[in-house]
Amino acid sequence: MPSSFRHLLTFSALALLPFTAAMAQQPATPPPVSVAKPVVRDVVDKDDFIGRFEAVDQVSVRSRVGGYLQEVHFTDGALVKQGDLLFVIDQRPFITALNEANAALEVAKSTLIYAEAQFKRAENLATTGSQSISILDDRRREWVSAQANVRGAQATADRAALDLEYTKITAPISGRIDRRLISVGNLVQADQSILTTIVSVDPIDFYFDVDERRLLNFAQTARDRGVDLQQGGGGVEVQVRITDSNEKPFTGKLDFAENRIDSETGTKRIRARFDNPNYVLQPGLFGRVSVEASNVYKAILIPDEAIGSDQNQRVVYIVGDDGTVTAKPVRPGPRLYGYRVIREGMDGSETIVINGLLRARPGTKVTPQMVELPQTREELAPEAAGLELSR
Repeated sequence: MPSSFRHLLTFSALALLPFTAAMAQQPATPPPVSVAKPVVRDVVDKDDFIGRFEAVDQVSVRSRVGGYLQEVHFTDGALVKQGDLLFVIDQRPFITALNEANAALEVAKSTLIYAEAQFKRAENLATTGSQSISILDDRRREWVSAQANVRGAQATADRAALDLEYTKITAPISGRIDRRLISVGNLVQADQSILTTIVSVDPIDFYFDVDERRLLNFAQTARDRGVDLQQGGGGVEVQVRITDSNEKPFTGKLDFAENRIDSETGTKRIRARFDNPNYVLQPGLFGRVSVEASNVYKAILIPDEAIGSDQNQRVVYIVGDDGTVTAKPVRPGPRLYGYRVIREGMDGSETIVINGLLRARPGTKVTPQMVELPQTREELAPEAAGLELSR
């Protein structure tokens, strides 16, 4: 390499030394991050459970008398009202039996009239001494027996009339009827053959099972209100979402809980009741119910994206007045109003990093850009409110 070229490189390097030293002395700008104050508001914890809708009333329609099915008076799957005529059993044998019973009743009544007249005649003769007391006793026995025969014949006639009435099978409840299970012309066995079923549709019940841990919390919440969980916890409002995401949540109320915990599953079954005027909710339909799991309290709410991980614990990054970042362990709770409840670790006065966690490291400085969080945030996706983040 020529000596002149080496002198030129040496001169260039010496010229750049002051500039490099100046750049080294100039401090680097801390990275910008979005920060905000937590949302502090009155909340009520909620837990989610999977359950199934069941009809308040359901009936298997059977005939009380045996015979051949003659008529069907409903459309499969229709809505019926209590008392509507559904089936007719062949009435001819029952009409004959009723006529026979009425005839026997008339005979018994005529015998009673005759026996009564004989007794009164014997009674008059006995008072004058024209007839013996033993004959009077026989006439009294015949009269009493005739009275009993009339009562028996009347009972037989009433039974025959009742059987004839039972040949017309009506709806015992209002609701939606199933298809006919027996066709016209088939023999119907009394109290055995199921002709169809009816389920009530409005209102409708929703049953779900609660585990022991959350059950104790529910029971304590109910006691704090001065009511029992077995009686619905004072009519606590609940919301149910069904699989159709286009349907809005349905609002109902708790009204019953079983009186013991199932020893096999360790759960207790709870019931909520819902109005169903449009018959959208069907028996057997699955749903996710959201239940209040606490009384009203002040809660600290932060976005899920503001929570980081440090080995086996959850942390949030706090920004001090001088921009220094510190990590603070927290215990997250359920998700409410689009935020995550913080059970422990914060008092609500902190300034936390909500965006740019990768640029915020404990002990380093950042350039905070303050953002105000709304009181309620739109949910990005359905999430079980009662599921807590693992610690």
